[in-house]
Amino acid sequence: MSDTSKTDPKLLEALVCPVTRSTLRYDAAKQELVSKGAGLAFPIRNGIPVMLVDEARVLDV
Repeated sequence: MSDTSKTDPKLLEALVCPVTRSTLRYDAAKQELVSKGAGLAFPIRNGIPVMLVDEARVLDV
């Protein structure tokens, strides 16, 4: 079972960026939730979004 099938789509829709409180874009290929406003990508590990700023990847500008 892939990470994508483990992640609840309704959960992804309900999550917001912990920095900006804005909506997130789901990147299925990278298994990340992307916040353009904060310039961060939050990983999804084993189907669970990790919404910690310390765990986020800084986006290339």
